[in-house]
Amino acid sequence: MESTQLRIFAAVAQFGSITRAAEALNTVQSNVTMHIKSLESELRVSLLNRNRRGVTLTRAGEKLLPYAMKTHGLLAEAKSVVGRDDKPEGALRIGTLETTAAIRLPQLVAKFGARHPRVDISLLTGTTGELCKEVLAYKLVGAFVAGPTLHPDLLEETIFVEELVLVSAPRFHDLNALCQSGEVKIMVFREGCSYRTKLERILQARGARTIRIMEIGTLDGILGCAAAGLGVTMLPKALVQEAGKRGEVAIHRLPANEAKVETVFIRRRDGFTSAALAAFLDFARKFSARKLSVQKKSAVA
Repeated sequence: MESTQLRIFAAVAQFGSITRAAEALNTVQSNVTMHIKSLESELRVSLLNRNRRGVTLTRAGEKLLPYAMKTHGLLAEAKSVVGRDDKPEGALRIGTLETTAAIRLPQLVAKFGARHPRVDISLLTGTTGELCKEVLAYKLVGAFVAGPTLHPDLLEETIFVEELVLVSAPRFHDLNALCQSGEVKIMVFREGCSYRTKLERILQARGARTIRIMEIGTLDGILGCAAAGLGVTMLPKALVQEAGKRGEVAIHRLPANEAKVETVFIRRRDGFTSAALAAFLDFARKFSARKLSVQKKSAVA
């Protein structure tokens, strides 16, 4: 079993495709296939389930993946230490909630990229449930999700704190009256959305007896449906306040105990922290602290 084989296997597992893994490794598909078959032959097990859409891991492959990732991380760390090159560089594959990607990350990633041009960040959006699975499967080095997750295999730290608000069409001035009508339709992301259960509890506490769920895949779609009066949704205030000022939607603020939500950065407890990831986390902490300081000064003024 060679480190090259494990590195190629980890890439195939990450991308779920031999073709995409070959592109990422700057090699040809036949080379990737050869190394995977050689590894399978040596271990006498099948590591991949092959299908038209790509590949998935077999049970044996799932068992091997953590060791492949650890080996890759240790080799990268050894190379960095021996070469005395502690400058952040390389690829960072990071997950994020749609809302965080929209309101928090553009400026953060742009400024980080200007300071660390040798780091290539790619962002994958999804729900909290989906992103946790991707991090646990070593497909992402980390992710911004709604916390706390309280998963024993994950490290997590709060990076942002959001105020959630309910959003409806402008004609709905009294949300309590809307809920007491008995049936309320809500617009949310797909299953695994962290705001979904929270929104249902809030509406039920205000008298909604039946809650109908409309799953929508984009933020624009959710806001458009809310503005059109199809139902109610819940989003960070920072994301919708401009639309509220323009009169496109009605914003219903919540008590502090219901409104506050933490956006945490999660990563595997046994994962390798590269110089690039360490630099990104340090930058994100400082970026968030500066934003919070500016907000407090504006509030006082």
